[in-house]
Amino acid sequence: MSSLSDKIQQLDPTRIPRHVAIIMDGNGRWAKQHGHERSFGHENGVATVRQATEIASEVGVKFLTLYTFSTENWNRPQDEVDALMNLIVVSIEQQTPDLIKNNVRLTTIGNMERMPEFAASRLRKCMEDTGHCTGLVLCLALSYSSRWEIVEACRQMAREAADGQLNPDSIDDSVLAAHLATASMPDPDLLIRTGGDLRVSNYLLWQIAYSELYFTPKYWPDFTKEDFVDAIADFQARERRYGKTSEQVNDEK
Repeated sequence: MSSLSDKIQQLDPTRIPRHVAIIMDGNGRWAKQHGHERSFGHENGVATVRQATEIASEVGVKFLTLYTFSTENWNRPQDEVDALMNLIVVSIEQQTPDLIKNNVRLTTIGNMERMPEFAASRLRKCMEDTGHCTGLVLCLALSYSSRWEIVEACRQMAREAADGQLNPDSIDDSVLAAHLATASMPDPDLLIRTGGDLRVSNYLLWQIAYSELYFTPKYWPDFTKEDFVDAIADFQARERRYGKTSEQVNDEK
């Protein structure tokens, strides 16, 4: 069996996905499998976040976006929501020194107005503390859903049009993309989902139009650095045609 360093060496450094997005699924089921409450799974998933951030930075990924808390997650039992909010904030605060040490900049996307003030203010402090970092951008999708994001973009464009700042006839893909929460990031090249479910769960629907999708049955707490590299190796084995034929793609190389 190849070691992690061997697997990294086998990657094509010229074809590393610039942006990787992950749906971190399976924490609760992992905890149940181990005879614990769901919160135990979330706590163990934090270590996987740290590992994923480290390996993404090591292999040269520029943006890593993690589906941390969806707008639908607000419908979970209140005690689980409260525990998740506290866990997210405490974990990020604990990891901020390492993020700075590794030149990782923290950012978020989502409806932060729904976040408890204690969580939002402390997350803003962590983002300010890493704001000078120039390496990997670690983006947490918090209180996020893609439909919410697209609706917000449409509202913003409608307001601009009503104020005479935007000509409705000029609205195209690029204009809408510029109004999304991810406007400062490239679209994901690779979307990874752990936990075995084969769906995208209202996550970056506009942005993943041409992303490669990678599903694994492993629950998030079991997802290792080796698994991350395996996902990139699988990505590199695919031909990305963007609607063209294989012959056209080869002619462009």
